[in-house]
Amino acid sequence: MSVSGIHGHVLEVTVVGCNRLKDTELLSRQDPYVCLEYGSTKYRTRTCTDGGKAPVFQERFTFTLIEGLREINVVVWNSNTLTYDDFIGSGKIQLQKVLSQGFDDTAWSLQTKTGRYAGEVRLIMHYGNAKPPTTTYAPTAPQYTAPPPHVPQYSAPPATYPASYPPPATTYPTPSPYPAYPSSAYPPPPSAYTPSHSAYPPPPSAYPPPPSTYPPPPPHSSYPPSTYPQQSPYYPPGPFPGHYPSPPY
Repeated sequence: MSVSGIHGHVLEVTVVGCNRLKDTELLSRQDPYVCLEYGSTKYRTRTCTDGGKAPVFQERFTFTLIEGLREINVVVWNSNTLTYDDFIGSGKIQLQKVLSQGFDDTAWSLQTKTGRYAGEVRLIMHYGNAKPPTTTYAPTAPQYTAPPPHVPQYSAPPATYPASYPPPATTYPTPSPYPAYPSSAYPPPPSAYTPSHSAYPPPPSAYPPPPSTYPPPPPHSSYPPSTYPQQSPYYPPGPFPGHYPSPPY
């Protein structure tokens, strides 16, 4: 954004220090200092003795701004006692940011005469007449509004509202999808086994109890017996079956 109407205003510049400077000394530490130039106005910081590659200055300067001039030239030198000072590096400080925003804290790069990197210098700049940016166009996007609160799709009805219709006094059972059959359509099946009197009498005892003792032997028993038992009256005496007498000749 272009800034106009700065002529005659004051710009404050603070030289904080340098970092990673190119070393121009071989046997000792270098003694750097910084020079600022804006139009015909020139400033020089004090010499940081033995500052080496990272000198610190913390010095503030003021410049009167010129309309159309938007940069400051900065040069860093190494101070010598017997010979000319050694050139370390130079750079250009752009003022667009500090003029538009009122503040700028940046480390600016330095270059040698051949364009090689020579370190950096840090400057803090203040401009008290900076104007906040104004919007000259209407926004094209619609204004954002918060979405409505999420309401669940299914919710229980509130308990405070009465029912539209009173509940019926009598409720009916839900009809069964299958036809009902009377339970007494068929007589109950007969029992597989009907109780009756036993067809057989109870079995007798398996065996009669044995006699308690054996009969005593006959007195004066001797072997062999003196007499033989009588023959059975059911069979005639004579030859036994299967034995026939020989026929007479």
